[in-house]
Amino acid sequence: MKKLLTFLTCFLVLGFSVTAQKPMTHEIMIKLKKVGAPKISPDGRFVIYSRLETSYNLDEQTSDLWIAAADGSSEPRKLTNSKGGEDNYQWSAASDKIYFIAKRDGDDAPQLYVLPLAGGEAQRLTTLSTGVSDVKFSPDGSKIIFSSRVLPTAFSDSASKKLADEKKKIKTKARVYHSFPVRYWDAWLDEKQGHIFAMDLKSGAQPVNLMKDISLVQSPGFRLGSYNFSPDGKSVVFTATTEYNTTAYQSAKSNIYSVSISGGKESVLVNDETDYSSAEYTEDGKYLIASGTAIGTKIYYLNRLYRFDASTHSAKKELATSLDRPINDMEMAGSSIYASIEDQGVDRIVEISVADGSVKPVLGGETGSFTGLSLSAKSSVFAYYYQSIASPPEVWVSSNGTMKAISKANDAVLAGLNLQKPEVIWTKSSRGKNIRSVVLKPTGFDPSKKYPLFVLMHGGPASSFKDVFGYRWNPYILGSAGYVIVMTDYTGSVGYGEKFAQDIQFDPFKGPGQEIQEAAADAIKRFSYIDGSKQAAGGASYGGHLANWMQATTSHYKCLISHAGLVNSEAQWGTSDVIWGRELMNGGAPWVPTKTWKEQNPMRFAANFKTPMLLTVGENDYRVPINNTLENWSIHQRLQIPSKLIVFPGENHWILNPDNSKFHYAEIQGWLAKYLN
Repeated sequence: MKKLLTFLTCFLVLGFSVTAQKPMTHEIMIKLKKVGAPKISPDGRFVIYSRLETSYNLDEQTSDLWIAAADGSSEPRKLTNSKGGEDNYQWSAASDKIYFIAKRDGDDAPQLYVLPLAGGEAQRLTTLSTGVSDVKFSPDGSKIIFSSRVLPTAFSDSASKKLADEKKKIKTKARVYHSFPVRYWDAWLDEKQGHIFAMDLKSGAQPVNLMKDISLVQSPGFRLGSYNFSPDGKSVVFTATTEYNTTAYQSAKSNIYSVSISGGKESVLVNDETDYSSAEYTEDGKYLIASGTAIGTKIYYLNRLYRFDASTHSAKKELATSLDRPINDMEMAGSSIYASIEDQGVDRIVEISVADGSVKPVLGGETGSFTGLSLSAKSSVFAYYYQSIASPPEVWVSSNGTMKAISKANDAVLAGLNLQKPEVIWTKSSRGKNIRSVVLKPTGFDPSKKYPLFVLMHGGPASSFKDVFGYRWNPYILGSAGYVIVMTDYTGSVGYGEKFAQDIQFDPFKGPGQEIQEAAADAIKRFSYIDGSKQAAGGASYGGHLANWMQATTSHYKCLISHAGLVNSEAQWGTSDVIWGRELMNGGAPWVPTKTWKEQNPMRFAANFKTPMLLTVGENDYRVPINNTLENWSIHQRLQIPSKLIVFPGENHWILNPDNSKFHYAEIQGWLAKYLN
């Protein structure tokens, strides 16, 4: 990859004080400003972004839009001042207005607003009872399309209101299902569907539901994907599946369709062996660019880019064939696609040619991550997110190769902290793979001292320990009490090629667990300041799964921490919100006695459990439901292993409430201190 793409190294000076000794604390982390993704004006003069002022008191949290000169010549200023906050903000084609979605006083659901840049109050443009989301503008800016979740037979707002009123009168409260899935992440699914609406901004006419005569919505497996205008603004191209109700036994495939801006029947543009997630025409209308993944028997597939002839929607050609890296986000400009890609622990920006699929470097180095692309009319002037493990996302602008920090919302706070620079090591595993790990020293590091080691394991598994700022398991907070942190990208992690991510199939825990331990042993051997006799391990989600696997297979850790982790993969198959991928991972259904089901299920090795373990879970977690944590707790109590269970009512897969998060961090730190100090 490095031979293919020689990336520019960007040295960003964050202004951290070398002499400061103040550690990152939960209080500091929770009050950092959360800056939203940038949107640069078409003329390249201004950038807008949201900024969330956080607080332990949720009633005191505010989110508003900010604006700044793209050349950095003026300080950012606040544009809005409302409690609810603004979402899906974007510019008018003439760079003179800002559109956004918000739920303000008098709104029963989020609506579209417009704010003139010259001044004045924002004006509400929609009054849809079911709300507005994901607005897209026609090329000339005269029309918009957006989505709204409605009941399948509600093709007008009056029909939506009538059906909603009828449902309120029903006294029986029961959820009835005929197919899988029934819930997702932290919510039970209902019968509502995402529909595309169109609205003419010039006439101000009421939005029109474009799905009224589309046959797809009659399918019980219909689910809308993405959508975009055609170059002439006369039709809408969209992705959708009719197989969502079959995901208990296969992967659902989405095709590419088109519908007139005035409604009518849909046209099938592309229906082949690829599952398409997005489709968009090039500006000149010559090509249709689509992203999608293969449909097959692997546990993971890269999202790839394809080009079609726009007139026939044939002549399919894959672009960027040599990239072999996940694409985070992308925007098209002229004959190029600008994309943020994930590569070995960092996010970089590249330019992909529509003509021949070649890839050129644009922005990125060995450290830091670049995402959230927003292009102006000039492709050489664009805004983006920059973040690192030591700094949350901030807005930057690149103009003809010159980079300027724009938002700088957290610079003053970060300058007063002592945040050790992470070190990357590569370990040659016993299986012959090169495994990347990040080593982080504690605050106030003294090279003459020995420090305990906390092995932090990431979730996913199709994820990685990127050079990005984390709120869920911030390593600076976890290590602030005097621990070295080692974070390893085991087999199954992404950013190292499709095959590396796929190689976890049929080996969900044993191989990755072995790599994690070998990487930790390598770090102990390399760095004399690590006390190898005092080790702990923990993680969340798949990291929690791995913590439970460590409990089953080794006793050299002083303690373990598992948040939202499975202990019984068979029970996880039957209660999680997704199941087909778990069959692919294990080689069949749980009642099929595959080698993986038999040999890599932590609960089957409960007789080996010995290590003190902290178990935490959100009660509304439907991805790794609470039954797995309760089963794990029962095992520990039955075997009389020192253990502690913490259940967070109202929380899901993530512990999001600031007070709950603070308590969670304190309990983790207390557990580590009890067994490592």
